[in-house]
Amino acid sequence: MVSQNAFSGNPLDRAGDLRNDQAWMAAQREHADAMAMVMWEGRPLVEPHQDGERLVWLSLAHALDLVRDRDLFLGLWKDAPVYAVEFEGSIDPTHGPVAGLGRFIEMREAAVALPATEAAMSGEAKGLFDWRRRHGFCSACGKATEQASGGWRRVCKACGTEHFPRVDPVTIMLPVYNGGDEPRCLLGRQPQWPAGRHSALAGFMEPGESVEEACAREVKEEAGLTVTGVTYHSSQPWPFPAQLMIGLIAEVADDNARPDQTELEAVIWLTRAEARAVLEGTHPEIFAPPPYAIANRLITAWAYAGEA
Repeated sequence: MVSQNAFSGNPLDRAGDLRNDQAWMAAQREHADAMAMVMWEGRPLVEPHQDGERLVWLSLAHALDLVRDRDLFLGLWKDAPVYAVEFEGSIDPTHGPVAGLGRFIEMREAAVALPATEAAMSGEAKGLFDWRRRHGFCSACGKATEQASGGWRRVCKACGTEHFPRVDPVTIMLPVYNGGDEPRCLLGRQPQWPAGRHSALAGFMEPGESVEEACAREVKEEAGLTVTGVTYHSSQPWPFPAQLMIGLIAEVADDNARPDQTELEAVIWLTRAEARAVLEGTHPEIFAPPPYAIANRLITAWAYAGEA
């Protein structure tokens, strides 16, 4: 069974070929059922429902009346065009244009509060808006770029260079040592985290690396351990701003771990029983990463391995 992490499970047909057709895109904007979610500085607008909070959906025409020239095409949902619009600036729009429609929540809160499909669509919108803000000018010639393909492409009219949204791959791994009396996993701690928080190890992939090579390099750099085997677990879109977390279980040669004091200030080995206590919140010193993070899923998969 494929593991579904927070921000995955997006139900939209992204219409990757069709969105390059200007006539087709123009027709979608006029579609009677076209709808839009509303964002503000990376936060989705939500409203209360009987079974929890849900995204606020407006007709596209209504949304464009509120926010001009800051819209993106996200895809098709049951043949209906789906868009996102975004307010910018420091003033909360619920005190103005969208008063009474709901509240804006941080994307990490959305991962917990919203259904998986809506969190995934919100993450898609946030990633695209973040990319657009960072690519207003051409990296080749420095001139201003223009939006195309519903927001999935930016074009420099000066030099003709096309720019596309980028995704930054990150390996995130749980080192495990199967020698000794019983198997153990390694968690690390970064100094800026809340007191007691420990998590899996992680790092960006570098040019020319395979996933396995990046995993081995990061584990060696951060904890001084040699990776002997890598097992894929699952992946997670991570819209902060646009990363793909590649979740791995990394077997290591020994348990002589030492934190590098740059990325990690401390490391700790845990048995399966201790890892379960961390996940259940009963460990006296160590706190788990939040449940919507893939690091939590990696620890859970290992701690409860073999159980029904």
